[in-house]
Amino acid sequence: MDYQEILFTAKGPVGYLTLNNAGKVNALSVQMIKEIIDLLQNVSSDESLKVIVLKAAGRHFCAGHYLAEMVDAGVKEYKHIFDQCTKMMMLIHEIPQIVIAQVQGIATAAGCQLAAWCDLVVAEEGARFSTPGVKIGLFCTTPMVAITRAIGRKAAMEMLVTGREIPAAEAKESGLINQVVSLAGLDAASSALAEQIAEASGFALAVGKQGLYAQADMSDAQAFHYAKHTIVMNNLSEDAQNGIKAFLEKEQPEWKNR
Repeated sequence: MDYQEILFTAKGPVGYLTLNNAGKVNALSVQMIKEIIDLLQNVSSDESLKVIVLKAAGRHFCAGHYLAEMVDAGVKEYKHIFDQCTKMMMLIHEIPQIVIAQVQGIATAAGCQLAAWCDLVVAEEGARFSTPGVKIGLFCTTPMVAITRAIGRKAAMEMLVTGREIPAAEAKESGLINQVVSLAGLDAASSALAEQIAEASGFALAVGKQGLYAQADMSDAQAFHYAKHTIVMNNLSEDAQNGIKAFLEKEQPEWKNR
């Protein structure tokens, strides 16, 4: 696919997906969502990539859905938009790579959802997060899914019913994001985190990511049952065996990503 609204580059085991429509505040148009889906499907089978940094061109991360596409249409058109957006979001959790959102400026509505749904979030100190749909008569129901899972019911409810902007420091305190850094240091901080993660076995990262989301909504007994079987199978992998032996022999492991 010829990408018009995103960019993608790779540096070693880290890929950089850039929302590239700053003139429209990187709004999630039907075209942009389609391109992100295509890109994520392609990188999912690339074993050379362990981490994806999802960043944005311009002053702001993402203003949410492209509202010009959400007027004077019908159920079929609106359903298509949200079906495709849901597919994109689910792919972020389904692909084996760890996805880090790099946020500057605003992350609003579906843009806030996009950041919250990523595995990790690094934001600059001036970043603001909000779900202001209630102010225009369109409650942020789909962003609600990601935000509730990130920060819990009470904090999510306040965001959703007030629509107020949450500054980066408060977002970190609530658990919505992981790190707050200076704007000047944002690229470096995201890359440093990505490179640190990429030092691990790609196979182990994929197993761990899948396992975290699979067990999160299970009962304690179900989660431990799932986890013990997963770690047994992980222990049989070539990377686990090489890593354990390297640790015992005080050597650096050589990852085969299998």
